[in-house]
Amino acid sequence: MSIADKSVLVTGASRGIGQALADEALRRGARRVYAAARRPSAHPDERVTPLRMDVTDAARVRAVAERVGSLDVLVNNAGLALFEGLGDRATLERHLAVNLFGTYAVTEAFLPQLTSSRGVIVNNLSLNSLAPLPVLAAYSVSKAAAFSLTQSLRASLAGRGVPGHALQTGPTHTHKVRDQDIPKASPESVARAIFDAVDRGEEDIFPDPLAQSLADGWRNGAVKAFERQLAQVQ
Repeated sequence: MSIADKSVLVTGASRGIGQALADEALRRGARRVYAAARRPSAHPDERVTPLRMDVTDAARVRAVAERVGSLDVLVNNAGLALFEGLGDRATLERHLAVNLFGTYAVTEAFLPQLTSSRGVIVNNLSLNSLAPLPVLAAYSVSKAAAFSLTQSLRASLAGRGVPGHALQTGPTHTHKVRDQDIPKASPESVARAIFDAVDRGEEDIFPDPLAQSLADGWRNGAVKAFERQLAQVQ
């Protein structure tokens, strides 16, 4: 799936990785980029269509989907990350509403277009979907659930020719971790690595130095082998 001459929709496109993905899609020659956000802004490139969309509002998501014609690439990037533990159920539910159910709502709404174009789905998860970070406990739970959703969609949509990519991002220089004194990749480098991996057809994408250090272990590990085995069960 080359991005050139394709239509791409990115949620959470107003900043960070989402904004970098929209810009990278343009650089690669995308025909149309739908930049979805709760507070979208105008873009100087006429190929960009800003979309006002809150992924937790399923009715609004469906209404937006009805306005979009053909679609080749859906990037579920919108997310919530609060430095909270598991002591507050409301915080966990907020994370699940965005990171799990929001991803599901957007995917379901745009699935007819993606099926028609034999497009692809890219879900921006996190390395914390594989192992939790205690200071981001609620976030980690929601991302683990979103990873399971991605794997399930991947298996169920294989017969329709719609591959699902799980994006396992490490620390990236966005508002979420901008004050953390840790090595961070730039959003631009992450965006380039994401689309490169989509071009190569990689199911699980590890787009930054920390993530890449885990890539071979995951792809050649017992858990990934078990996923492939279960995907054959009908």
